[in-house]
Amino acid sequence: MPEKKATPNRATPGHAARGNANETQIITRVFAAPRALVWKAWTDPQYIMQWWGPKGFTCPVCRIDLRVGGRFTYCMRTPDGQDFYNGGEFLEIVPLEKIVWLWYFADAEGNRVNPSHYGFPAEDREGNIDEILFEELGSNQTRLTFKRNDPTATREEQEGAAEGMRQILDKMAGVIAELMRDS
Repeated sequence: MPEKKATPNRATPGHAARGNANETQIITRVFAAPRALVWKAWTDPQYIMQWWGPKGFTCPVCRIDLRVGGRFTYCMRTPDGQDFYNGGEFLEIVPLEKIVWLWYFADAEGNRVNPSHYGFPAEDREGNIDEILFEELGSNQTRLTFKRNDPTATREEQEGAAEGMRQILDKMAGVIAELMRDS
């Protein structure tokens, strides 16, 4: 079995039984920016590359074909230089309101790979269905809601993924604040 590698957005799996934490994970963040700007920061590769990945991680690769059936590939580089690719397919897009995607572990070309490629347990995972909602709260406030349903994740993995997403949204807030200053 491959050596366990650093986890970019999931807690290191413990010995808990798989599939014991199947409630939907919901993370929200309110940004002091109009919805169009938050949408732009979430969907434009030049901005995603500034915030994708938890604290200390960078995103040297971001490719997006933003249409239903289109694919995306993001690379998260750890502080020690290890690359983890995520890929997926857009299932639903309502401009400025909603994105639904299938997310999975990927190789550098965006092709789906088994989690064992990165040192995670090799069980067959179909990927996660994530839903990202953009809700205008006023002229300069937008609530982003990130929903993930990963029925095969352990509680520990879900908690690690949630913390990773909170750190990602913290970085995104910095990018949005800079965009607001420049506008």
